[in-house]
Amino acid sequence: MLKPGLNLQLGQTLTMTPQLQQAIRLLQLSTLELQVEIQQALESNPMLEQVEDEEAEADNERLNQDGELVEGDRMEATTTSDDVIPEELTTDSRWDDIYEPAPAPKGVDDRDPLENTSDDDGEGLQDHLLWQLHLSHLTPRDQRIGAALIDAISPDGYLEGDLEALAETISRGEDEPVGVDEVEAVLHWIQQCDPLGVGARNLQECLEIQLRELAPDAPARDAARAILEHGMDSLGKRDYKALQRQSGVRDPDELARALDLIRTLNPRPGAQISTATSEYVVPDVYVRHTRDGWRVELNPEIAPRIRINDLYAGMVRQVSDARDSAFMRDQLQEARWFLKSLHSRNDTLLRVAEAIVHRQQGFLEHGEVAMQPLILRDIAEILEMHESTISRVTTQKYMHTPRGVFEFKYFFSSHVGTNDGGECSATAIRAMIRELIDDEPANKPLSDARLAQVLADRGINVARRTVAKYREAMHIPSSSERRQMASMPTGNK
Repeated sequence: MLKPGLNLQLGQTLTMTPQLQQAIRLLQLSTLELQVEIQQALESNPMLEQVEDEEAEADNERLNQDGELVEGDRMEATTTSDDVIPEELTTDSRWDDIYEPAPAPKGVDDRDPLENTSDDDGEGLQDHLLWQLHLSHLTPRDQRIGAALIDAISPDGYLEGDLEALAETISRGEDEPVGVDEVEAVLHWIQQCDPLGVGARNLQECLEIQLRELAPDAPARDAARAILEHGMDSLGKRDYKALQRQSGVRDPDELARALDLIRTLNPRPGAQISTATSEYVVPDVYVRHTRDGWRVELNPEIAPRIRINDLYAGMVRQVSDARDSAFMRDQLQEARWFLKSLHSRNDTLLRVAEAIVHRQQGFLEHGEVAMQPLILRDIAEILEMHESTISRVTTQKYMHTPRGVFEFKYFFSSHVGTNDGGECSATAIRAMIRELIDDEPANKPLSDARLAQVLADRGINVARRTVAKYREAMHIPSSSERRQMASMPTGNK
């Protein structure tokens, strides 16, 4: 039999307040997403306003030593109302009410104002081909066949599907069945359109179309066509002896000129015309070297400068209607929370960037070979933050350094133990492998086992399969492939 009773239990729970949720959400936004978020806040909250450059400079000049605006220099927004406003809703402008990044670092923003502009008009490959089709003198029936073929062309420019199936599909909308020969005839017309080589059914046909359009007396044209017709497999394997035998091009110099000509052809003609919009990286912080060492500064252009609107904030005391007054109070409090969240985001971002730069000074001074092993926990312990916070800060955040622009996550990597008990970053090991391969004799490339042995001689214990994994990640061919490439004929003889 159950008896009623009371039990007392102790436990810990994490309550996510709206303010905390907003701060976390802003923290994980990228620079472009943050700009959109700020613009939406400006449009939805009348208590927020954007600070013009002239106003920001004037406010900075009027700030006293305590960071307060000098009395009389600010727009009067008080009334004689006896309403008592809580302290957190004070309407006086304070330094905390203004989100105003620091001026741009000197010598950093010297880029071309026309840089990173796109001339993409949104026209895709299909649109480009249809435009040419509509200007042609083909019959209406052939134009309908052409439109169906164009619809079956991939973004790279290749025809997807066989002609029989396409002919059957096109016939469903025609009074008379469409034959395969009709489809092939229209396909040949499309293959002469711009970009040249589009509509090919495979790589060999794509390259042959481009070769056919060259002048008959073009150097090595016939030899290149013979190679494509008889030696595609050997060409892909870089087996040049078999290629000479299969194509009939015995002269090494002629073979070299033919290969050079093939390299000038475009294996993906459709990629020349793409609707993909270029995405440009906007750095969140700038890192530059000064007399006092490495300095990290926030990018002042990543977000507009905003502040509390004095006029609207002062109207909170004037409104007599309870509903309107409550609405304005809520908007004012939300504006303060938003500004505080922005300040917290930028402060955290700057602290994490400074901690990363402090640990990776070797990389900034000497390159990847000096990269130190680093994990999220290391930065979290230094800043006394949670690893999840560091993870949010380092995602889609970018650092502009003298060596280029890098995502924060780039500076984090696993490590491998060394013979002296130390640690070596995986990024540094990859850089060493790349340097060893760049300096290897062309006719005696280093195998993965040999690379592992050289690293071991330097005190870095890396297995052969790990070397192979790093090499493949850098898209470096194997030693046998590099040896074949070294023995490949060149046209400079």
